[in-house]
Amino acid sequence: MEPTQTNEQQVTEEKPKLRGFARIDPSKVKEIARKGGKASQASGKAHRFTTEEAKAAGQKGGKAPRVRREGVTR
Repeated sequence: MEPTQTNEQQVTEEKPKLRGFARIDPSKVKEIARKGGKASQASGKAHRFTTEEAKAAGQKGGKAPRVRREGVTR
């Protein structure tokens, strides 16, 4: 016979615990992301596409070959 659970135990089991950025207030997450973007731009590690690069990337969409690997089943 299984022990009975109280309502409090059932509620906590139904709701997954939030971790990482999910626990932080959305405005705080936005602020952190903004700072990261500014730091990336300032360090020169961020990449901005030129019009030509963006056009070439868009044209590649759907043209990638579909290759089936040996042993991979769906």
